[in-house]
Amino acid sequence: MFMTVNDNRAPAAGAVWRALAWALLVSACCAAAFAENHDAPPGNDLPISPIPGMGLPEPVVIYPAGFFERYRPNTALDMVRQVPGFQLDDGGDQRGFGGAVGNLLINDRYPSAKQDKPSQILARIPAAQVERIELIRGQVREIDLLGRPVAVNLVMVEDTGAATRWELWVRRNLAMAPLAPGGSISISDRWRGLSYNAGVDARLAAFGDPGFEDVLDGSGALVEHRIEDHVGTGYNANAYFTASSMWGATSLQFNSAIGAENRDETLITTNVPQAPGSSSNDDRFLRIRRNTKIELGVNAERNLSEDLGSQAILLFNLFDQEPRSSQRSFDPAGDQTLFREATTDARTTESIARVELVWSRFRNHTLQLNVEGAKNVLDSALVQIADTGAGPEIVDVPGANTRVEEIRGDVLINDIWSLGNFEIEYGIGAEKSTISQSGDAELERSFTFFKPRAGLTYSASPARQTRLRLAKEVSQLDFNDFVSATVFEDDDLALGNPNLKPESTWIAELSEEWRFGELGVVKVTAFHHWISDVEDLLPLSSEFEAPGNIGDGRRWGVELETTLPLDALGLTAARLDIKTRWQDSAVTDPVTARDRVLSSEGGNGDDIIFRNENRHALIVDYRQDFDRSQISWGAHFATRAERPLFKVNELDVFDEGKVLNVFVETSRWLGLKIRLEGLNLFDIEETRDRTVFSGERDLSSVAFREVSERTNGRRLTLTFIGGF
Repeated sequence: MFMTVNDNRAPAAGAVWRALAWALLVSACCAAAFAENHDAPPGNDLPISPIPGMGLPEPVVIYPAGFFERYRPNTALDMVRQVPGFQLDDGGDQRGFGGAVGNLLINDRYPSAKQDKPSQILARIPAAQVERIELIRGQVREIDLLGRPVAVNLVMVEDTGAATRWELWVRRNLAMAPLAPGGSISISDRWRGLSYNAGVDARLAAFGDPGFEDVLDGSGALVEHRIEDHVGTGYNANAYFTASSMWGATSLQFNSAIGAENRDETLITTNVPQAPGSSSNDDRFLRIRRNTKIELGVNAERNLSEDLGSQAILLFNLFDQEPRSSQRSFDPAGDQTLFREATTDARTTESIARVELVWSRFRNHTLQLNVEGAKNVLDSALVQIADTGAGPEIVDVPGANTRVEEIRGDVLINDIWSLGNFEIEYGIGAEKSTISQSGDAELERSFTFFKPRAGLTYSASPARQTRLRLAKEVSQLDFNDFVSATVFEDDDLALGNPNLKPESTWIAELSEEWRFGELGVVKVTAFHHWISDVEDLLPLSSEFEAPGNIGDGRRWGVELETTLPLDALGLTAARLDIKTRWQDSAVTDPVTARDRVLSSEGGNGDDIIFRNENRHALIVDYRQDFDRSQISWGAHFATRAERPLFKVNELDVFDEGKVLNVFVETSRWLGLKIRLEGLNLFDIEETRDRTVFSGERDLSSVAFREVSERTNGRRLTLTFIGGF
């Protein structure tokens, strides 16, 4: 028997059309109310730069600062978010620097940072310091796009005076009493030839997602009803400092960040058995997070000759975690029957050294050589105790105390060849790494990967571009998958696997992009991925599994991105941004030996992540600006398909439903931007359907099901933004 995962809820398309119809109706009413004092934006097309001496369109779309005035931006982030047809990549945990730095450049340079995300960097830059934003869609000025199709480059105003930006906000969850305030402040200035930006931010958190869970037996009869009360409090605080200067002919850039996160979460479960004469009992779970992050980065750039440019990057990250979780169980009389506690001390470090050389000696060719070395280390220790009434005892968790270390070297040789309207990119990379583990498991392994890449870009006109990309990529291992951990809420053990190896993927992408007018963009991308050594959950027995490699798999689908001006519909200065993805996938299930889709990540969250292992995702953003009234309003709608997670004797299916946020903002008073947001207006229902089998999944009868549902609460946020 082969189990499929179906979404039996109402189709997402119907909800989308209802949301769009609502948005258009309200905006039409607003347009009528403000029509008498609204200035329509100019209708000129965007300038597209020519390559000097060639008369051909350079692959750069220029958005001067004046283009963004209608949005009344306060920060560079406000501006980048309005670039038509562009999605900011906040980087991630990919291998090394090149794969995780994102698609943001500032004055032709990538920030030497990984933990300090591009969105955080942009939020600290005042909009007044941005001269223009360039959307780069191919080779220009020897900039390496690091295999990405597009990037944005902020060109900053030179010799600006000191600028201070501040932001204060308060959030109220309508289902909870506490307020959650926060704020940030940053300053940008120059001192003796040194340009710097320094900032701090902090926020208090008060959250909760109450709900229920029904336990059903194998025949579907209700066995137990559980009432869940999940609340939490905490804070986040961060400090940043970046600086740049010239030292002779060398450009130097320094980045630093430090952050702390403290969270306390409590889950109280009241278990109500359905058998006649049974009494309820309680379980109380506590999760505590104590995290610290530190990042230091240095970037040095220098022209070694007229045709040879060089860049060196040093980067260090530290992530220190001290989580603690516990469970207390009580009988119907209120007496404690069980106490369990797990305390972890984990420290992760990453050190990167990277050198880039760009040689433009040959006409129409840009040769690149990138060499990178990295060292990643995880030290983790777990102490778990259990007390069933006879006193606390140490519980041995195999694989929970370990040190994992990876030494990696990476080299890439690449050429970009410009031939009229064509641009050809081709290169070969190689990577060698050694992973060693000590502690509960002693093991050392080495891996070698070759990573060829090729791309073809055809610019039929400044408004139309076709891209074909072929590349082999290697994933970044999550060192936490090497370490075992306990999950008290599921009464389960998540085992680590010292034999895990990185998965590698051949990627084929074909995209077509059309641009029209100032705002209009339509981009369609078809993709197919051939995956070797798929990282998933590998069966160890009929009850336990661990992260492992389960063989070869495939992923294929299509993405659509659009920015549509709505003036033709009578909605002056309104725009609609749509991003949607459909995909399918296949891998041989290690339990059933049949094809199934790739596993998704577990857990719920009210943030809808666009990229995930599921069937579809959709994000719709609507915005309308009334210039003279200095008022803007808009809405954000997001949904994605359910996410299955396949274990050896379980099937977990997670779903968040649909998210709707709306906002209205104005900058007409005291030079401040005031923004009111209504978040999670649908009060999404986070659901989890956990099916536990009596033996191996799908090859034995169902032992029981746990069907849970939680709500996160509607929220209001009031924000004041200013500067001086």
